[in-house]
Amino acid sequence: MTEATSLAAAAGSPDPTEGLRAVRALRRLLDKLEAIQVANARRHGWSWQAIAEALEVSRQAVHKKYASAQSESMLRSLREKGR
Repeated sequence: MTEATSLAAAAGSPDPTEGLRAVRALRRLLDKLEAIQVANARRHGWSWQAIAEALEVSRQAVHKKYASAQSESMLRSLREKGR
């Protein structure tokens, strides 16, 4: 059973403590997966608008959330190549 499957099952628990903890963990996992896929889309040349449409959010929202992280990642990559 995968982590996501286990968490989804736990989120349906009748025990509120277990259910809420699982929801919190799922939210964190989804945030990580979204960031990975946004970076993947940008590497494949997707515009912020195309990413926003796929996520059904505004272009401004996705750009605000991920643009600085992408810039930092690119700077790290350039620094590592320069070593």
